Amino acid sequence: MTTTSTVTAGADLDTVADLAAQLRVDSIRASTSAGSGHPTSSMSAADLLAVLITRHLRYDWDDPRAAGNDHLIFSKGHASPLLYAVFKAVGVVSEEELLTGYRRFGQRLQGHPTPALPWVDVATGSLGQGLPDGVGVALAGRYLDRYPYRVWVLCGDSEMSEGSIWEALDKAAHYRLANLVTIVDVNRLGQRGPTELGWDLDAYARRVEAFGARAIVVDGHDLAAVDSALATAGDPTGDRPTVVLARTVKGYGFGEIADRPDWHGKQLPPDQADRAVAELGGVRNLVLRGPVPAAAPEIRRPALPAPAQPPRYTVGEKVATRNAYGDALKALGSRDQRVVALDGEVSDSTRAHKFAEAYPDRFFEMFIAEQQMVAAATGLAVSGYRPFASTFAAFLTRAHDFIRMGAISGVDLCLVGSHAGIEVGADGPSQMGLEDLAMLRATHGSTVLYPSDATGTVALVEAMATLPGISYLRTTRGAYPVLYPPGEMFPIGGAKVVRGSDRDEVALIGAGVTVHECLRAADVLGEQGVRARVIDCYSVKPIDTATLVDAATATGGRLVIVEDHRPEGGLGSAVTDALLAAGASPPHVAHLAVRGMPGSGKTAELFAWAGIDADHIAAAARTLLRGR
Repeated sequence: MTTTSTVTAGADLDTVADLAAQLRVDSIRASTSAGSGHPTSSMSAADLLAVLITRHLRYDWDDPRAAGNDHLIFSKGHASPLLYAVFKAVGVVSEEELLTGYRRFGQRLQGHPTPALPWVDVATGSLGQGLPDGVGVALAGRYLDRYPYRVWVLCGDSEMSEGSIWEALDKAAHYRLANLVTIVDVNRLGQRGPTELGWDLDAYARRVEAFGARAIVVDGHDLAAVDSALATAGDPTGDRPTVVLARTVKGYGFGEIADRPDWHGKQLPPDQADRAVAELGGVRNLVLRGPVPAAAPEIRRPALPAPAQPPRYTVGEKVATRNAYGDALKALGSRDQRVVALDGEVSDSTRAHKFAEAYPDRFFEMFIAEQQMVAAATGLAVSGYRPFASTFAAFLTRAHDFIRMGAISGVDLCLVGSHAGIEVGADGPSQMGLEDLAMLRATHGSTVLYPSDATGTVALVEAMATLPGISYLRTTRGAYPVLYPPGEMFPIGGAKVVRGSDRDEVALIGAGVTVHECLRAADVLGEQGVRARVIDCYSVKPIDTATLVDAATATGGRLVIVEDHRPEGGLGSAVTDALLAAGASPPHVAHLAVRGMPGSGKTAELFAWAGIDADHIAAAARTLLRGR
């Protein structure tokens, strides 16, 4: 069978059934041609998508950036053959690209969806992420843009075991996101066998309702029932998100593999693919489009107060960099309505509460749900906003996978981790972020910043508002003297030589709190007749290679690197990596870091225990000098 037609809205259900068969056929053909993929996971959801795209999804496929468009997110990213078959069915991807570009090197139809395609908002494939991201998009539509679009998210039943899914439903219910519709493809089978709940849709429904969402249970292969369910779910006049729980069959439409547990993630061999296509009625070339959105209304934003200039601090004044972050973010918010803030229920500690109090309409409390915080920030970013998301540095590690996927999505996120390192003191090791620099340095395209004083913090917050990709600012709990006057420039990729001369014998390299310890150590060394250069590496990534090479050359390669972080992946790694890449191999390097397991104590006690205080820095410098 070969059929071609174009429908712009209101396809009848017989035509929708034909389209569903086409989606199954094309999912099989694409994965067989690629030699890999997930056709059976695509086939189970084909009826759901056929009904959605022809009768409910309001989308201008010729203008994927149209403000009024609904959003379609495949949280079930491994069903990419189905998504790409949809794109062929609406006429934006050719059959040639589907059959020769899927899962091929250098092509945009990747194994899991990414925004390399203009109709894809966020990268998915790490399960449990699409729905949390969708919460952020829905927040933007309901509370910021006030657009009438809906956010439709396709989930698989296996990912319903992910805690992030339930964080998302909880926050969606809290924020009354009636514009968010989750469609769960309950096909009973996961990667290695049955899912946790199988086809127990009543159990799913109870859980969904318990988290504050509305549950609709439907036979996912009954097109009329699916149509009715999506019509109900897509009505945004209520005050709850909706979850459509669709009972489906994995591999539906081809008897040889339907509901078989050993077909996950396997393409059909060519001969079997031919039989499947024949059983499904042959190749079709339907081109069907559903309703288009109405023109988006004009955004009416609250009037801004008088724009505030960045805060200013006096040299020598003691100010915690977390306080400077709150002040700077508040001032930035007065000048840019795209700036929004999120926090993980610690805004009184991160100081994000200053922004929340000034601009409550642009602040979103994610409570103790760090994965959802980063995911919501991702959704807000793809909606055109500049999100600043803050929590303790230690707790951002929970959201590492979301940060990683944000980089794949290419979003611009500003992350802030406060209470970093053993500097936090008596709270003990559970609160001490000691791995965050390594985590963020390893993130593709990231910028990692660690200011030593309030002036630097303000300048770096301002810079983050325009940085591409994921940027991270590490702030400090305690108050430390301001080192730099107001208006001092802090270019990304730079460093400050806080103290130095052309006769320096050793360089002390720190970032954040350890800069102050390095200065104290330089004073001690100076009293002993040793000239020490002190470098403030406020930009850990990218790092100022030229300044480091200069220091290594001037001091005969005697460098003491000091950080309130684990030795792996932090400042020490950044410095030595940069010097090696520049062809410089300093022969005398001491790396002071937190190597043991800390406990509670005062900051000074912990710094001495870890060997990163001024006395240990000075001692390390003397050891290097004795070896010259």
